[in-house]
Amino acid sequence: MTRKEFLFSASAAPVVALSAQTSEQKVQRKNRLKQGVCGGVFGRQMPFEERVKQAARLGAHCFDLQGQQNWPVLQKYGLVPTVVPGGGKLTDACNDKSLHAAILAQFKENIPAAKKAGAPNVITFSGNRRGKSDEEGMDNCVLVLKEAAKIAEDNGVNICMELLNSKVDHKDYQCDHSAWGAEVCKRVGSPRMKLLFDIYHMQIMEGDIIRNIRTHYQYIGHFHTAGNPGRHQFDDTQEMNYRGIAQAIVDLGYTGYLSHEYSPTTDDPLKTLDEMMRICDV
Repeated sequence: MTRKEFLFSASAAPVVALSAQTSEQKVQRKNRLKQGVCGGVFGRQMPFEERVKQAARLGAHCFDLQGQQNWPVLQKYGLVPTVVPGGGKLTDACNDKSLHAAILAQFKENIPAAKKAGAPNVITFSGNRRGKSDEEGMDNCVLVLKEAAKIAEDNGVNICMELLNSKVDHKDYQCDHSAWGAEVCKRVGSPRMKLLFDIYHMQIMEGDIIRNIRTHYQYIGHFHTAGNPGRHQFDDTQEMNYRGIAQAIVDLGYTGYLSHEYSPTTDDPLKTLDEMMRICDV
């Protein structure tokens, strides 16, 4: 299931015992950085509950981008549902004033549901530019997000606007630089208005990842990872040092989640996920 389909359809590590749901062994992490997963890291063949079970075994804390129908399975294995539906669609969202009433209605429904499930974040988007200047798009986003932030504050849930690249994957998307997203958060003026800092996307658009994370840290509510180029697992063919990035995030005192959102090119996605989690387990 792609992100769009989800959002807009309803060295050997030591081991400890897992939960009563499985007799397999759980990989023990340092957990200075709470790691999670998105569904794509498991490839295409694995059933959903098996993905959740294996994520828990490998030491994940959360599972991103899942609708309410899947939350009981996550809770069964002790995983937090993170970055759950909020308001708007990827291409049609907060920068379009004609959609604001519908988007607010979605937030009014989805934010209390997230609170009830213990989900810390709901997701939103800028939407595509469609000819809007950066200033006009920002004004429109702030207008609706100031109202949505009141709901978020009442429920203790963050709204995370995702930073995406408009160069390769999401042509015309407006929230495509961290400074623009941070300015939206600043103008909304709520501690519940945050950014989903997707490291892969921001590497494509602006690079200088560690400096930009440090600069905009106060507005970051969640991270996604993937290697570049290609959005695959990060290895020697990729250009980013994820161990260094993870260390910089930990050094900032970050207490949220970092979830892996790459597409594996290997025949053993569980081994690959273990390796990616080990790299970020600083």
